[in-house]
Amino acid sequence: MTTHPDILCIGSVLWDIIGRAPYHMRAGSDVPGRITRLPGGVAMNIAMTLTRFGLRPAILTAIGRDAPGDDLIHAAELMGIDCGYLYRSDDLPTDRYMAIEGANGLIAAVADAHSLEAAGDKILRPLGDGRLGDMGTPWAGLVALDGNLTQHLLAEIARSPLFAQADLRVAPASPGKADRLAPLLTHQGATLYVNCEEAGILCQQDFDGAEAAAEALLARGAQRVLVTNGSQAAADGQKDHGVLTATPPPVLVTRVTGAGDTFMAAHIVAEREGAERPEALSRALDAAARYVSGDKHR
Repeated sequence: MTTHPDILCIGSVLWDIIGRAPYHMRAGSDVPGRITRLPGGVAMNIAMTLTRFGLRPAILTAIGRDAPGDDLIHAAELMGIDCGYLYRSDDLPTDRYMAIEGANGLIAAVADAHSLEAAGDKILRPLGDGRLGDMGTPWAGLVALDGNLTQHLLAEIARSPLFAQADLRVAPASPGKADRLAPLLTHQGATLYVNCEEAGILCQQDFDGAEAAAEALLARGAQRVLVTNGSQAAADGQKDHGVLTATPPPVLVTRVTGAGDTFMAAHIVAEREGAERPEALSRALDAAARYVSGDKHR
């Protein structure tokens, strides 16, 4: 590539195969509906959102050297995502996720997403071989990192000189994987984006609000945290600068999955454009509210 990307999105990139039906469903239901295949995964969702805000992200991930992989790369490039640094495996298939959704929500899902974990640190090669940096001149820009990487690899990233100067923006893939982020909690360049449940897992306690969660994470050594709590107040905590809060605008919720990725991407963009903490938090909450209300526009 002739120019470096604006931000690196490291983690899960796969095909989402979703079957949707406008009926209440249960185990064993057999109903007509629609089946779609869309690019997905936390790193991909963040990258797609960043392109809508005018940034040029690159994805560092593992994609199989197969037809689904070719299709996925083509789809990403059409959206303006830089695929020049990703790792393509000859023996690992392209990851995929399959879900069934009814009028009553998610019925069941299966994640066939083992290739990213199997590829390990191969996805990080461009950061050390000179394409995006090396030990002497590590990447010093923005990195969006998702918790679908193994705990071992996340621990390596936390102590690697290749990430020592990076502006790391870190998100768990799900509450069940939140504890994988523990090695990054005290990284000097890390900002963690979590919800109250995920903060509770990292701190091993329950919280009644985002402000208390942010204060607890800072007490455990975090440099910067953004904690959301659904329609309740969100918090931005920064070491030596305290915790500030803001409440999302009230909207009719039509979808939830992906709201966290939208919040994170919008917050990154706001700060990149020079917004101070209160404005960046407000802009991120507004973007997430528009997303959950079904408004896809910026």
